[in-house]
Amino acid sequence: MPDLRGRLLANQSLAELTWFRVGGPAQVLFTPSDEDDLAYFLKKLPNALPVYVVGVGSNLIVRDGGIPGVVIRLSPRAFGETRADGDVVVAGTAALDKRVAETAASATIGGMEFLFGIPGTIGGALRMNAGANGSETKDVLIEATGIGRDGTKHVFSNADMKFVYRNSGVDPSIIFTSARFRGAIAAPETIRARMEEVQTHRETAQPIREKTGGSTFKNPPGNSAWKLIDAAGCRGLRVGGAQVSEMHCNFLINTGNATGHDIETLGETVRARVKENSGIELHWEIKRIGIPT
Repeated sequence: MPDLRGRLLANQSLAELTWFRVGGPAQVLFTPSDEDDLAYFLKKLPNALPVYVVGVGSNLIVRDGGIPGVVIRLSPRAFGETRADGDVVVAGTAALDKRVAETAASATIGGMEFLFGIPGTIGGALRMNAGANGSETKDVLIEATGIGRDGTKHVFSNADMKFVYRNSGVDPSIIFTSARFRGAIAAPETIRARMEEVQTHRETAQPIREKTGGSTFKNPPGNSAWKLIDAAGCRGLRVGGAQVSEMHCNFLINTGNATGHDIETLGETVRARVKENSGIELHWEIKRIGIPT
């Protein structure tokens, strides 16, 4: 790849790139310099090599055995721009959800306040239809742009995204690079008040100052994961250095020396206890990648 402009690193540790601060190395870590560089890289990359994408690692467990193949990380410098145009916000997929909410608020665009409470990037929001406080990504997305595994560029309308609860139906090999969102012009004080509500809810109900990965399990239809976990007696449950949060049962915490195995084992233990107690099967919301040890 003689014309590659991005940064390639071999056997690069990923632990510091995740909020849990756990996990083994990536065989290759690639940080593209821009969208064209990403397309060039994917076009030249042999199809046999697996490719994974990570954002800020806020909803991710990297297993201790590391990740074979290529991990692609879109940098905020190259893919993190946000700007407002009328009632539309344009954002790169490395932009924090919180920053998009702030950009919208500064332009008096309402409807994106919920993003202020989601600790991830726009790329993750697109992939999993991220939501909070009664709203979801699907409610505001106009279209998303992405690069295919063969290096071709694609544009997806809201309908093309095939959004469902905490997921989208777009081919998993697509790497989203930018998105456009539409809100509605609103009074600045109304928008700011709503953002403060979102932040207060996070600070009072979630262990945001801990090494955690956000909501661990999807809410089953008509139920709350945290209530099922609590009812199964799992509040405060520990495996090694991993613990179910005392503050919010649907959050797992690295208390200081947890491994990826500890955290995943704790999650599976919780799932088993909830199934035994209620008959309901919880499904992971946190993404888990790599080789177990």
